[in-house]
Amino acid sequence: MKRWLKYAKPYAPFFILGPLCMIIEVVGEVLMPRFLGNMIDYLTSVTTQKEVDVAPWVQSLANMFGSNTPVVLTIMAAMVITAALMMLGGVGGAYFGAKASVNYASDLRADMFRQVQRFSFSNVDHFSTGSLVTRMTNDVTQIQNFINMMLRMALRSPGMFIGALIMSVSMNPKLSIVFAVTLPSLILVMGILIRIGFPRFSAMQKKIDALNSDVQENITNVRVVKSFVREDHEREKFGAANNALRKAGFSAMKVMIFMSPVISFFTYATTLSIYWFGAKQVVESTLTAGELATFVTYATQILMSLMMMSMLFVMLSRALASGKRIAEVLDEKIDISDENPDSTLTVSRGEIEFKDVTFRYHKGSEDAVLSSVDLKIPAGTTVGIIGSTGCGKTTLVSMIPRLYDVDGGEVLIDGENVKNYSLYNLRESVGMVLQKNVLFSGTIAENLRWGDENADDQEVKRAAETAQADKFVSSFPDGYETMLDQGGTNVSGGQKQRLCIARALLKKPKILILDDSTSAVDTATEKMIRASFKNELADSTKIIIAQRISSVKDADEIIVMNDGKIVGRGTHDDLMQTSEEYREIYYSQNERSDENGKNA
Repeated sequence: MKRWLKYAKPYAPFFILGPLCMIIEVVGEVLMPRFLGNMIDYLTSVTTQKEVDVAPWVQSLANMFGSNTPVVLTIMAAMVITAALMMLGGVGGAYFGAKASVNYASDLRADMFRQVQRFSFSNVDHFSTGSLVTRMTNDVTQIQNFINMMLRMALRSPGMFIGALIMSVSMNPKLSIVFAVTLPSLILVMGILIRIGFPRFSAMQKKIDALNSDVQENITNVRVVKSFVREDHEREKFGAANNALRKAGFSAMKVMIFMSPVISFFTYATTLSIYWFGAKQVVESTLTAGELATFVTYATQILMSLMMMSMLFVMLSRALASGKRIAEVLDEKIDISDENPDSTLTVSRGEIEFKDVTFRYHKGSEDAVLSSVDLKIPAGTTVGIIGSTGCGKTTLVSMIPRLYDVDGGEVLIDGENVKNYSLYNLRESVGMVLQKNVLFSGTIAENLRWGDENADDQEVKRAAETAQADKFVSSFPDGYETMLDQGGTNVSGGQKQRLCIARALLKKPKILILDDSTSAVDTATEKMIRASFKNELADSTKIIIAQRISSVKDADEIIVMNDGKIVGRGTHDDLMQTSEEYREIYYSQNERSDENGKNA
């Protein structure tokens, strides 16, 4: 409960003023039927010359003015003033309710986004992208709608129910017995419907997750879909998810479908009963026509307030389902903490050491992705890592900036455990180009300045030149101000890779990690990129993960990995003599075998 209340505290005035305004409206709604009943009774007494007991305040006005007209006008004026106050209360309640709910949702969404930004790769793996998007949009909207409705109805509905019931009982206790039969029955039925509806709304939110995931995946990879002519398959896949959501939504909406006729049935049954028994009292002169009309109005208010409360409970059931999903994100235990780091500790040289490192993606799994890895990389050297797909190359280098944390052993940079660095200082010293190159919507210059937001145009251009990207960027009509589509889909794969390398270089990192980041670049361009590294990043430690031996051949040391272990290390010539795995990779990439590796 404390979690949800903290988002309300900054907007406490709105949360207080909203319900108070609704109380004004409730008071008016409770008084208005009495005004109407008094007017009916007073006019009846005048036209029929029949003495009818009217409200004391009406009689006082009649005696004061000595005429019928002022009394009627006074009642009408009272009704107009009451209606105006009700309008002000209603508008105020709606305004403050909207202010409170929108700000509440905004802060909640911001906290969720901050939490997701703190997620490690392992945390992100617990949720699908579509699910996180749904939780931060649709689920938060459900909370917002509930709060808005609650502030408008939480006092108004019970207030109207209690006020109308008290007024009815005080007017005619005998006729009020009708409520003793209808109200418990109606409350029981609504309780059953709400109980049925809650799990259905939870299921509907999960179907929204699935649909969002399908849509996002399809749109993100639309080029692949079209190139493989899989539009029909994707339409069928979307249709299945959409149909599942339709069924889940209709199943949940059945609760609402039944709610309306149930309320109508009890409303008409109650009204009919009141007229049936009330008419007899009118004939017996124990009840006036105005009182009967007033009583019917109060009965309608009682039933309508119950309907509004039932709607509030239905929205509560949806909000609880959404709140549970939101809490899962907020409660996700961040497995990479940044508690009590040495804020003064920074990477000065870039020496890296892995000591008996073990890692599992699934902590209960027996098979480790990395097993007892020991490796030392001197500062300023270039190290290549090669091996079969899935052997743990990417996982190993992900330990350096703590995208994952080791399960066993430790990773040291400049002799300090990476956990002793603040995440900001650590990751600011590491430039990393991942396998999946990602660019964001915006200009090329804006994308490159992710590496250094304060970089001037010359620094941006210099980084692009080092990554061999300046030539093609300059060929664009708008140069570095060329707009990129989301994901950089309007540049080629090789161009995207070079831009991502330039972005990392702009950080001037002490450690540069290239994870198969030149796979779409021709060998000549790749050779120029490697040559430029020697000049621009002479003091930086460079780790190059590659599938092609040509990409790592000139490295100071090459690491060969297989099944999460280091199975070979040395220069190209050394490994051609000592590592069977390395030779297999080499021969598979070269048509002419050269056992000495001289022509590689």
